[in-house]
Amino acid sequence: MSKVGFFRSIHFKLTLIYVLLIIVAMQIIGVYFVKQLEQSLINSYDNSLNQRIYSLSYYLEQDSSKSKAELKEDAQKILNDFNNKDESNEISEVSYIDESREVIASVNNGNQEIAGKKITDQIISRIFAVGKDYEKKFYDPESNKRVRISATAVKNENQETVGVIYVVSSMESVFNQMRTINTILATGTLIALGTTALLGIFIFRTITHPISDMRKQAIELAKGNFSRKVRKYGHDEIGQLATTFNHLTRELEEAQLMTEGERKKLSSVIAYMTDGVIATNQNGAIILLNSPALELLNVSRETALEMPITSLLGLEDTHTFEDLVENQDSMLLEIEREDQLSVLRVNFSVIQKEHGKIDGLIAVIYDVTEQEKIDAERREFVANVSHELRTPLTTMRSYLEALAEGAIGDKELAPRFLSVTQNETERMIRLVNDLLQLSKFDSKDYQFNREWTNFIRFISLVIDRFEMTKEQHVEFIRNLPQREVYVEIDQDKITQVLDNIISNALKYSPEGGHITFTVDLDEEKGLVLFSVKDEGIGIPKKDMDKIFERFYRVDKARTRKLGGTGLGLAIAKEMVQAHGGDIWADSIEGKGTTVTFTLPYNEEQEDDWDEA
Repeated sequence: MSKVGFFRSIHFKLTLIYVLLIIVAMQIIGVYFVKQLEQSLINSYDNSLNQRIYSLSYYLEQDSSKSKAELKEDAQKILNDFNNKDESNEISEVSYIDESREVIASVNNGNQEIAGKKITDQIISRIFAVGKDYEKKFYDPESNKRVRISATAVKNENQETVGVIYVVSSMESVFNQMRTINTILATGTLIALGTTALLGIFIFRTITHPISDMRKQAIELAKGNFSRKVRKYGHDEIGQLATTFNHLTRELEEAQLMTEGERKKLSSVIAYMTDGVIATNQNGAIILLNSPALELLNVSRETALEMPITSLLGLEDTHTFEDLVENQDSMLLEIEREDQLSVLRVNFSVIQKEHGKIDGLIAVIYDVTEQEKIDAERREFVANVSHELRTPLTTMRSYLEALAEGAIGDKELAPRFLSVTQNETERMIRLVNDLLQLSKFDSKDYQFNREWTNFIRFISLVIDRFEMTKEQHVEFIRNLPQREVYVEIDQDKITQVLDNIISNALKYSPEGGHITFTVDLDEEKGLVLFSVKDEGIGIPKKDMDKIFERFYRVDKARTRKLGGTGLGLAIAKEMVQAHGGDIWADSIEGKGTTVTFTLPYNEEQEDDWDEA
């Protein structure tokens, strides 16, 4: 957080407000004081001048009964005396005008030729008419002065106007005093403002310093530092605020520790969940996802964060974020990962605040590839078993119905119908036995009677049995080592494996073909490899990965005709893997198939047999 500049600080604002209030107060006081002082000075000036004019009027009134010549002489003396007493030289003109509108006497600092002239001024005429005094103040732009003009009536004993005293005076002395007073007032205001501003800065610092300290504390709290405390400067409201702030710091520290602990627990739970977890904000953008989610969706964390959840899950064409919030249905997704198609189940849950507002969405992702595969295999298994049982049962019912309807008396048809029924029954028995065998492997409800066996001799006996009982004209070729190789096996189970593999080789071998039996040793891995190669029709490449699945047949019609159940190789795979080995097939379509399985063997055990 950046430091607040002085001119943007509360300290400056409080001082500025304080100074502005002082300025406003002093301005109001100054305006009122100047206005009143100006009015007082003007009134004092008017009163003083009027008293002098009234005294002059009194003397002139006493001489009004004299002759005109005497009046002129006495009036001039009186006016000269009036003018001489004006020490401030405020009077610029004083004249006395009689009833005939003639200037009887005059003292004019600018012009002495007024006496003896007639005055036609309307003001003078009006005073003689009504007997009321006249007064006017104005600014004279020619002299650049403020001027006062007054015309005062001189009345006799009968209150008749016998003359007018006309006075022109300057008021500059009054306004010079006002300017001097204004200068003094302005200087005093500036000194007062400077003093109060400094005092305000000092006073308000006592208020803003604790606030600044709390600001620094808030910055430290935002950084997670709860060790710093706010200093308490007093017991006033700011002191109480500092105490409350320190208490808040302690409460926040405890809440932070508790929240952090819960967050770490939640993070650990989410991180170590085997299921993928995705969290979004209220707009549907991803804000959290754990490692299993990244692995399941085959994306990087940098790519996924801030991406809309609909885009990450590939639902932008069919669903909106609002659809996921409203429906919250579980859905299946198919994701291509490591060149394999994975099936993911996604469950959605809405994050809501206390007032019900949607704050986000939680998506939990499960990898149900194996489960879906098992379910598909189960459905296929049930369908295959139903089909395999229905076919012989339908055949048997048809033949038995024919026998019941009279065919049993036919010496040619009856034995043939009974033979078919017997074959179908044996086929059902083989199917049920194979299913029971697989069921035991699936439930682990089986036991091996293992014993050390000379594998070469054991293989030879099995091959001999098939060679003596085979009906096809097929030649057996043996590539067997001349040494003894001992393996620990359950002879019955491995015999069943060999029977299934060799039977398949015989079924699909053409007349005059060859079946090659080969035993190799991988001494480095401690494995014995046995392979059976035929020259039959082979297996298409697209079916190679499926031939060890239950009920899978490459050529279903031919396999069923030859009596196969589709479970032989599946049983062989289960038995070989239970012995710690592996089984696979290689084939070229039209040229034949090679089925190979491995078993672990022990050379030390062979040495013990040799010494014996």
